[in-house]
Amino acid sequence: MRVPVRAFFLGLVVARVLIPSATAQIVGESPELEHVIAQMDVAAKNFRALEANVVWDQYQKVIDEKETETGKIYFRREGGEIQMAADFAEPDRKYVIYSGGKVQVYQPKIDQVNEYNPGKNRADVESFLVLGFGGSGRDLFKSYGVRLVTREKVGGVATDELELIPKSDHFRNNISRILLWIDPVRGISVQQQFFEPSGDYRLAKYSEIQIREKLPEDVFRLKTTKKTKIVSPQG
Repeated sequence: MRVPVRAFFLGLVVARVLIPSATAQIVGESPELEHVIAQMDVAAKNFRALEANVVWDQYQKVIDEKETETGKIYFRREGGEIQMAADFAEPDRKYVIYSGGKVQVYQPKIDQVNEYNPGKNRADVESFLVLGFGGSGRDLFKSYGVRLVTREKVGGVATDELELIPKSDHFRNNISRILLWIDPVRGISVQQQFFEPSGDYRLAKYSEIQIREKLPEDVFRLKTTKKTKIVSPQG
């Protein structure tokens, strides 16, 4: 069975293209897009921590099936580091931690932790983690072509839908485009959709979003046992 979390954190680790001046890329864009970017910049500057309910749908085109995981997700900025934690309750209990440049996935059912170290691609992993959650709006222009698609309500929230097209050919071999639904009032994402060239996609829907000053430390610790097996898969 395909593991959505691994596909997200590892399948998307690709080369990042940096452009000297992100601000220059905004010149000539619509005033509406500039406003959304400015709101995201304000949110990024003030971002400390956030928690939300999450529903992840992973669709596989070749078998025309969708797998759904539900739970809670947490983000925080500690110094200059972005950390993420997810606690999935359905269909099976699963914990995911990203901290210190390492991804850990714990499955209590088999009492096993899979550890993934992105190494030199750490910045790429973090660039995905902060899409709409503490990341600068202007920084989007470093790696993506950005356009404002439309304005629509998502989960009762009025949002601005942004389409991101990766500038790197290598990047597009993994992810052809990304949609972000941004709440312009808070400058954060309430929904994200990642499309692969194969036609597969991952849709993440967030609700009950709460912006915090701090989160409990134990949120970012795996609840393992003395018998938990730790493995480091390759690839």
